[in-house]
Amino acid sequence: MNSSSKQKEFDKRYLQMARIWAQNSYCKRRQVGAIIVKARMIISDGYNGTPEGFENICEDENNKTKPYVLHAEANAITKVAKSNNSSDGGTLYVTTSPCMECSKLIIQAGIKRVVFSELYNKEEGLRLLEKAKIELVHLKID
Repeated sequence: MNSSSKQKEFDKRYLQMARIWAQNSYCKRRQVGAIIVKARMIISDGYNGTPEGFENICEDENNKTKPYVLHAEANAITKVAKSNNSSDGGTLYVTTSPCMECSKLIIQAGIKRVVFSELYNKEEGLRLLEKAKIELVHLKID
């Protein structure tokens, strides 16, 4: 097995782990999971949900996402910021492609590669990551 096919196998497995992690989310409309990997070691994880200390309800009475719900990428990045690890040079595995706000955080966190399985309905976040020369990998998994 060559190194690129081996990397693709790792990418699939980490995305599957992010998908499993997404199941921790209490959000009804969409559950998203994220894993940050550096040197083949998971250094952080996250899923979309409300901030610590808030009720675990993501949608309002009209089934709209509450404005203070954090995205999976933001949770993973802020979690690594509270640790002794650094995401600089790492890879973010996320079940849905990042939005504009999360893409800004990804750039500032020094993440160099983003692997995702589903496209978010807006793609300006991906365009920003391309502009920042971050490697993007769209990998559909079963």
